[in-house]
Amino acid sequence: MNRLTTPWGDAELARFPEDPRDPLRAWDAADEYLLRHLAEESTDLSGTVAVVGDRWGALVTSLAGLHRERTGPAPVQITDSFLAREATRANLARNGVEEASVRLLTTRDTPPDRVDVLLVRVPRSLALLEDQLHRLAPALHAGTVVVGTGMVKEIHTSTLQLFERLVGPTRTSLAVKKARLIFSTPDPSLPRTTSPWPYRYALPDDAPAPVAGRTVVNHAGVFCADRLDIGTRFFLRHLPAAGPGRRVVDLGCGNGVVGLAMALADPDAELLFADESYQAVASAEETYRESGPGGTKAEFLVGDGLADVPADSVDLVLNNPPFHSHQATTDRTARRMFTHARRALRPGGELWVVGNRHLGYHLTLRRIFGNCQVVAGSPKFVVLRAAKR
Repeated sequence: MNRLTTPWGDAELARFPEDPRDPLRAWDAADEYLLRHLAEESTDLSGTVAVVGDRWGALVTSLAGLHRERTGPAPVQITDSFLAREATRANLARNGVEEASVRLLTTRDTPPDRVDVLLVRVPRSLALLEDQLHRLAPALHAGTVVVGTGMVKEIHTSTLQLFERLVGPTRTSLAVKKARLIFSTPDPSLPRTTSPWPYRYALPDDAPAPVAGRTVVNHAGVFCADRLDIGTRFFLRHLPAAGPGRRVVDLGCGNGVVGLAMALADPDAELLFADESYQAVASAEETYRESGPGGTKAEFLVGDGLADVPADSVDLVLNNPPFHSHQATTDRTARRMFTHARRALRPGGELWVVGNRHLGYHLTLRRIFGNCQVVAGSPKFVVLRAAKR
């Protein structure tokens, strides 16, 4: 937990799930810079304030605390991350703010009809930013205050060009503590075009069977949305057989191509596609509906890994874990996924993992499962198997 000092008071914040061993803060200089700017400019926050991409709820928790002393609509948070949404809920409670003080929306929900102040925490994915600006542009008016924020390394020329094209004239601030602000003035005369997302494409003929030629659907923000990434391609060549009636989980499913391959190879298997990204699970569901075998049982879960899956209830977990948390490189997410998998697996069940060789997942798996075998390897990737005993 850590304390963010704002012009309106202090906020005690933590990431979700809270881990006292985690040295990463729930806010950074970009959040701090934006909040200070709003106070220094005496920005009118009495109208509808929409906060997009608030990573751990630092922005909306601070604004919700301020909102208690004012009238007007509750601030709106729009996020693609289940973990960010749960962090926001926990941080609101931690600071004595009722959850009803904030309107919590996901990237799959309909945005507000009118936005008077739009605050954008620049996401890592330019595609997700593009999609969200497309969706929010109709709600902006000539008087809307639009401010983006991010660390200097997160804001590129392409970022500014998106604001310029979809919102209006755009400029940036000076850098402070390696953070920068983006100021965009809405131009009502700009033509309103539809978002190019979701993006559909057919997997190449040289993709591993049985997914070659199958169509995948990618909503904005999904990893490697325009092609089959090389790690997944390697994993697809070495997948195990599910077996009739076995319950299989595609954990961190992205667009669902790994789970799709299992469903096509074993139509009698039961599939669960799980991810903490609302965009990813929507992509997996549409990919499955478009390219999956008819009659196969499939479920789709947005959540904290397999935290909501009953213990000893699945036979096989397939996982290509992320090793970034926004800009930080960390194995925390992978460790949590592996731990969840072990709890959810039945005795004798297996976790299969693909990852970059240098990440050393074999050591983590041995600590959690007590065993780990190398299934396949290349100079860059390795496929590992751990069994619950």
